[in-house]
Amino acid sequence: MIKAVILLKRKDGMSLQDFSDWMLKEHVPMALKLEGLKRYQVNIAKDADGDYDGVSELWFDSEDAMLAAYGTEHGKAVAADSMAHVKTRKRLVVAEHPFTPTGG
Repeated sequence: MIKAVILLKRKDGMSLQDFSDWMLKEHVPMALKLEGLKRYQVNIAKDADGDYDGVSELWFDSEDAMLAAYGTEHGKAVAADSMAHVKTRKRLVVAEHPFTPTGG
C-alpha cells in the first residue's frame, strides 16, 4: 500500500472558506470515484496565512495503481479540477510507518 500526500495552496483571490467549500463539496465527491482508491482523507488548514491550505491523503495498492487511476479520463478531470482551484500542488508518494503510543 502507498499513500499520496498532496499539499495544496489555494489560488490568489480565493478565501480559505471558499477553498474549503470547493474541496469538501465539489472535489472530494470527484476524487472518491478514482479507480483503485482505497482510502481518502482531506485536511483543511485552520489558519489562512500558512504556506499551505490543505493536505489530501490518498491510499492505493501501489504506485502503478495510483498512476493508472490518474491516467484515466476521470483521473485527468480530478487533477484538472484541482489545478483550476490552486496555485500550488505538490505531491509526495510515501510509505507509512505508523507507531502506537505506549502511554505516558
